[in-house]
Amino acid sequence: MSGGPEHVLVVGAGLGGIRTVEQLRQAGYEGRISLVGAEAHPPYDRPPLSKQLLAGDWEAERLALKEEAALEDLGVRMYLGLRAVALRPGEVELADGAVLTADAIVLAPGVEARRLPGQPEGVHTLRTLDDALTLRDELDKASTLLVVGAGFIGAEVASTAIGKGVQVTMVEAAPVPLVRGLGAEVGALAARLIREGGVDLRTGVALTGFVEPSGAGVAVELADGSRIEADVALVGIGGRPDLGWLADAGLDLTDGIPCDAQGRVLGLDGVWAVGDAAAWDYPAQGGRHRHEHWTSTADQATIVARAITGTEAPPATVPYFWSDQFGLKIQLIGRPDLADGIVPLHGEGLSGGAVKGTVAGYLRGDRLVAVAGFGAARYIARYRALLLAEADRAQALEFAASLRR
Repeated sequence: MSGGPEHVLVVGAGLGGIRTVEQLRQAGYEGRISLVGAEAHPPYDRPPLSKQLLAGDWEAERLALKEEAALEDLGVRMYLGLRAVALRPGEVELADGAVLTADAIVLAPGVEARRLPGQPEGVHTLRTLDDALTLRDELDKASTLLVVGAGFIGAEVASTAIGKGVQVTMVEAAPVPLVRGLGAEVGALAARLIREGGVDLRTGVALTGFVEPSGAGVAVELADGSRIEADVALVGIGGRPDLGWLADAGLDLTDGIPCDAQGRVLGLDGVWAVGDAAAWDYPAQGGRHRHEHWTSTADQATIVARAITGTEAPPATVPYFWSDQFGLKIQLIGRPDLADGIVPLHGEGLSGGAVKGTVAGYLRGDRLVAVAGFGAARYIARYRALLLAEADRAQALEFAASLRR
């Protein structure tokens, strides 16, 4: 390509950052690219942290998103182990005092793990490669694990720990696990999966605080007066956008970096954002939303790269997420957060039958907005077209019946 920016600076060396670099090159961009990463590790994939790496099935090298030779082929200058500390028009300042200037800047800072008030230093969170390696070392010597928070990270770690022969107790303040991602009704199905997987799952009970253990390990007190002790503890209560360094950039960062529908940061010229911390505008779906999903981040990187290079925008996609736990793959496509109702499509899990093979449709009014499946991969991908077409309840049920014939 000709024209366009001479230098693109990407801040964040995770999936969003490296995919943006790749897509810029694929779109024909021949100018300079710089990639800044707070971690010293080369870009790596995060989903295996709570599964294959934690289980000991993979080593860290296997998580690399790009081999060293492939990174060299991309012609990107790396600034690893350096946090960005300030964003100003056309430039980013790094922790070592260096200032990088660029014609186009892409922000891909991701999120950082939330911590509880008074959380002891020895209580784990899981967000980075180093977090996972430290937790793995401790689990290899442990017989009991306490997981605070029954979200996807907590459930995946619990599943992996059970597979390593560790007894797991999981505490969740909400009535059901995974409620933020799946909603109450489908979250209740996830509760069955977790309990059937061997976890002592306690829902609807809040943590009062950490207390002194009777021996080695960790102890907590719950609002119902009970006490739990374990060799190792993990707090998995979600993440918050890592945006402190943007405090003086003049942005409303209440719920992430505000962007338009192509990822352009609102109020800043020549700046885009992708990934977990980017709140893109979805006018047809009610406004800005942060998709904390692997595939959504990759999709956004393609859109931003095409916008920067002035090349044709990619076709529309449907948000997709998966989680491997307790021998099943949970898959989710669409926007369940928009739903106000559920319709069973396949399987008997929602009526008390087997969890495996259950597929639920999420409805907003009469329109299908999302589909979730438990061990039902042969069905899930087929619903993408219906979601793109904004199918109604009758069409969804008719389609489900056709798949069973």
